[in-house]
Amino acid sequence: MRETPKISERRRTLGDIFPAVLAIAFQALACAYFVGDALLDQSDAAMSGPASIFEIMIAMALMAGIILGSAYIVRLIREARIREASLEIARGALSRVLSQRFVDWGLSAAEAEVALFALKGCTVAEIATMRAAAQGTVRAQLSQVYSKAGVSSQPMLMSLFLEDLMTGTDLPLQA
Repeated sequence: MRETPKISERRRTLGDIFPAVLAIAFQALACAYFVGDALLDQSDAAMSGPASIFEIMIAMALMAGIILGSAYIVRLIREARIREASLEIARGALSRVLSQRFVDWGLSAAEAEVALFALKGCTVAEIATMRAAAQGTVRAQLSQVYSKAGVSSQPMLMSLFLEDLMTGTDLPLQA
């Protein structure tokens, strides 16, 4: 069964933060120990003094680490979600740019499909297999795509879109 991207992303995020969560949990246990020990020392008049004050300071430092570490984890999770949302938007934008270019070039549905496979880096043989077509047909369609795009090879076709991404060129999109 194939996972949806959101579930796998969530598992990856949890896997990335697990060590930090574990460290915070360990800090919380240590903090509880020092606070409990300091309180026991306070009840025993002979033990109260500099050692007890030092244990309270350690507990306060651990508590500060817990609070700061937790806040940092929450911020990292928020940032990861924002980045993922931005990536989804970019994927959609690239898809619209590809579709618009294909329309501008006047590609047929078959040529657009072949062009998309070529942009993904597929070979003629791979495209032919995926489309259940003859390699000669795919070559002819790629030739038409290259001609309509004004390029002469697969790398040049790829470079058209790569340049758009690098320069931030935005094609006018039809509504």
